[in-house]
Amino acid sequence: MVKLVFCLHRRSDVGEAEFHRYWREVHGPLAASFAPVLGFTRYVQVHTTSVPLSDAIASDRGAPEHFDGVAELWYDSVDNLLAAALTPEGAAAAATLRADEARFIDHSRSPIFLAEEHRVL
Repeated sequence: MVKLVFCLHRRSDVGEAEFHRYWREVHGPLAASFAPVLGFTRYVQVHTTSVPLSDAIASDRGAPEHFDGVAELWYDSVDNLLAAALTPEGAAAAATLRADEARFIDHSRSPIFLAEEHRVL
């Protein structure tokens, strides 16, 4: 298993509530609809919450500005990810998702990377 991890910062002109609503209600279902074409087997959205405890934990560690959320997409392998992405249908689906992301995500401030999970507990 490999996963694509996308740490999201919302666009400056998109409010926090609207960011979370759009991501959950519009982009999430759109992304899920492309799962068979793009080859991912699991998609999870992790939405941040602004609570004093969260801020205190970050402050205690000297952490940088928080993300608005994290998207995780699971693939059986890097080969599966590439095989799906390199088809005309996969490329079209990825382009559609990128265009939709541009409506609410600041790509220039949102790291994206492949990762392998190592379960500890």
